[in-house]
Formats: sequence, C-alpha cells, structure tokens
Amino acid sequence: MPTRVLLIDDDTRMFELLAEYLGQNGITVSHAPDGGRGLAALEASAFDAVLLDVMMPGMDGLEVCKRIRAKSRIPVLMLTAKGDETDRVVGLELGADDYLPKPFGPRELLARLRAVLRRAQPAAVADRLESSGVSIDVSGREVKVEGKAVELTGLEFDLLLALVRRAGRVIPRDALLGEAGRNDTVVSERTVDVHISHLRQKLGDVGTRLIKTVRGVGYVFAKEGT
Repeated sequence: MPTRVLLIDDDTRMFELLAEYLGQNGITVSHAPDGGRGLAALEASAFDAVLLDVMMPGMDGLEVCKRIRAKSRIPVLMLTAKGDETDRVVGLELGADDYLPKPFGPRELLARLRAVLRRAQPAAVADRLESSGVSIDVSGREVKVEGKAVELTGLEFDLLLALVRRAGRVIPRDALLGEAGRNDTVVSERTVDVHISHLRQKLGDVGTRLIKTVRGVGYVFAKEGT
C-alpha cells in the first residue's frame, strides 16, 4: 500500500510540485487548502502523515496542530516561511514531530517525512520499558507514571525514551537529539533544555527526582536506587 499524506496548505502550486515528486517516491499526496478542510479530511479518511503549513488564512497551522493532537498521534511535519527558533519551539510543543522552514528542497522534505514515518512505526526492540515508576509503551507511544497516563509531545516522548534506554549514562546535550532519533530536527541545545524542563514538569516528582542535569555536559536518567 502506498503511503498516504495530507498536505494542508493554501499554496496550490506547492501541492502540484509535491504531489508529482512524492508520487515518484511511492507517496500519495492529498490536498486541503485550509485548516478547516484539512481537519475534515482527517476525519473522513486515513492518512499516514500530515504536512501542515503554519501561515494560512483563517485557522493557522498551530491551531490545526493543536486540534489534531487532541484526537490523533498521526505524524505532523510543519512547514513555514518563518525560520525563527521560537516558532519551531511552539510547533514542537504543540505536538508537531518535525519542522521544516520554507523554502525547502523536495529531497529534504522527503528525507524528513520518511524520518517521522519511521519514528511512528512500532519499535523492533523491547516494546515496553519500566524504570522507577515510569512505564513506556514504545509501539503505542504512551507513558504512564505510577499507573497514571501522561500526555507528552512527540519530541518529549523521544527524549524520555532515549534517557530511559540509557539509564545511568550521561547523554551530552549535543548528542541527545541523535540518541532520540531526532538528529534531523533543527533545534539548539537551549531548546533541548526547555523540552527537558517541560518533560520533568509533566512527569511530576518522578521527573524531578530521576532526570538529573549534569552541569556543563547534559542529562542522565538515574537508575533505581542511585
């Protein structure tokens, strides 16, 4: 079955170009010219990923992303003419899986799209991880702390998974995105700090106790009893 992607963008010419290029690479692209029709298309049909423009008339892409995440874990790759890091952070915090500023080359888009699709696939390693009251369902991309479900963004989930898989080992800031399978996500080390802070908050006392900062180096998920 070909991969099905929904492009939510008011730029018809971009749709035509991407439909042709991605179609040559086994990806079928459908088009919704605004946020409302994009949300309706997601309700009416099944897609494997969403390409979502931020700057659209009416409902902008950030609001669309927020509404998608309220109902679905479908991979979302945000597209925007804005290159400011603040905009990237907002999109990622709302649950976007990656962020690609315009203008971009179709080959880079294809590479990033394939990356978010790979991350959405069930893992070939252990399906569930348990550590110090934190339970991670890898394939379902769900986290529970002491039995209570915790809602994380895609990036927060990947950061936590990387830390837990390497519990007891310090992961440098500049390597953490790579360890999380996010070396294609363009954010700074400061942005990593922001997401770790949010992750700690969402995990509550467990996050504060177990996700430790190693000053000047990075982070470590403490093993039980340490």
